[in-house]
Amino acid sequence: MPGWKRISTGRLGPVPTPAATSLVWSATAVTALALVTAFNFLDGHGDPTLDLVVLSLTVALVSAGARFTAAPGTALLGWCILNGFATAPFGELTWQASYDLARITCLLVAASTGTIVARLAHARAAYHRLTP
Repeated sequence: MPGWKRISTGRLGPVPTPAATSLVWSATAVTALALVTAFNFLDGHGDPTLDLVVLSLTVALVSAGARFTAAPGTALLGWCILNGFATAPFGELTWQASYDLARITCLLVAASTGTIVARLAHARAAYHRLTP
């Protein structure tokens, strides 16, 4: 075909397929529980602000390989573990509207940001592989 130019260089690769939602949720649950447990041993059962910050960063990292639709579940799992094991009374899920709504929002923003940044980075890398 005279007008066609081959763009395949052998190093082309598609944008990576996101991980299954169940794997992302499992990784979130395991890492969140491990982090909250470690912080409970290290700094006691004080203010869970440090737990929230570290858990938000972890949720963002775990969400980097996820589908965008996994973000709400990821945030909810993080909140359940934070609420149940880092906030008094321990072992019970409680609801204090102002605190818990802020925590869920923080975790949801972290999960969404991690997913969006990773998807954009993968798309940009794929674009650069395709352009001559």
